[in-house]
Amino acid sequence: MKTIVAAAQYPITYHLSFDDWRSHTTRWVDDAVRQKAQLLLFPEYAVMELVSLLPLVVQQDLRQQVRALEQYREACWELFAQLAQRHQVIIVAPSYPVIEGDKIFNRAAVFSSKGMVGYQDKQFMTRFEAEDWGIDAAPGLLTVFEADWGKFGIQICYDIEFPLGAQVLNQHGATLILAPSCTETIRGATRVHVGARARALENQCYVAVAQTIGEAPWSLAVDVNYGFAAFYSTPDVNLPEDGILGVYDAPQLPGWLLQELDFSKIEYVRDYGQVFNFKDQQKTGYTHDASNLAVQTLRC
Repeated sequence: MKTIVAAAQYPITYHLSFDDWRSHTTRWVDDAVRQKAQLLLFPEYAVMELVSLLPLVVQQDLRQQVRALEQYREACWELFAQLAQRHQVIIVAPSYPVIEGDKIFNRAAVFSSKGMVGYQDKQFMTRFEAEDWGIDAAPGLLTVFEADWGKFGIQICYDIEFPLGAQVLNQHGATLILAPSCTETIRGATRVHVGARARALENQCYVAVAQTIGEAPWSLAVDVNYGFAAFYSTPDVNLPEDGILGVYDAPQLPGWLLQELDFSKIEYVRDYGQVFNFKDQQKTGYTHDASNLAVQTLRC
């Protein structure tokens, strides 16, 4: 089975109104659909651009702005649901800081022709998220999303730098890992992409990275952004020698990177590849302790 995935190199944009943001987002989705995308991946925290709609005093308060953004979440997700239904595509929306009780989770919601299918919460917090912003590590629940062409999972930004989540998702049938990300430096972006390439190698799967770009001085959380979109595979039979399927022409330029993914190539490599990373790490017992993780599968 094959599908076409679009990964965004997404600029944090100032908006004058929610309708302005709605039109902007609709144009982005329409552009990817015109290019035949069937799965659209937005970056982590791209919705923090909605901070531009808040009063200046709130814009200058990292923790207060998260609570103020809650007023837009329902309408934001409703738009992505409408767009996914209209175009009959799957959309991984920009991750949103979601308040649950006394906790705040970084949540990537998934939408399809059914509306909202489910979500994946970020498991590992960076120092900035935990120490400055007050974002919490989510309970250990991983979600496998099942589409007509195969199964995928999500590892949000810092999560992709650790092997356990991707390993468990692949063990439960995922052959594509999506890594929505938000980083401010070349070092940060490099860590995410090195992690993505490592996960593709270890699990003999595809990994797609989408990242925020540009400057937004009015937003304390995402004021500086550096990143680029990319697709990776394991470097093996019928796949690129270096494992790089595609990289956006240049960092910091807005747009979609599209890539057709052929999942029969993953099946072939796992059965007949030059090496058997995916099988051998399980056969030899070289696995990590996943006893604190639960896994669910949701149909797109």
